[in-house]
Amino acid sequence: MTPESASAFESNLINKIAIVVGAAALAALSATAADAQNYPWCSQYTGSMGGSMNCGFSTYAQCMANVSGIGGFCIRNDTYQPPQGARRSYR
Repeated sequence: MTPESASAFESNLINKIAIVVGAAALAALSATAADAQNYPWCSQYTGSMGGSMNCGFSTYAQCMANVSGIGGFCIRNDTYQPPQGARRSYR
């Protein structure tokens, strides 16, 4: 390899690395926080799954259907954050 071609190869490699690093940084910065587990009801499992919890239920009925037959109970998710503008229904 001649000095000119080696220099061109290094320059090309550096440019490709910069593009990959830039794309990775852009992807990381554009990621948004997931709304995972932001539901009002949690199932607390008992039995063989004792201690496990799943806070992915919109209604009490969904939660109860989930624990039916496998053991557990439902509790309100104390970290639930309602969507902006939503009002709590008092009945």
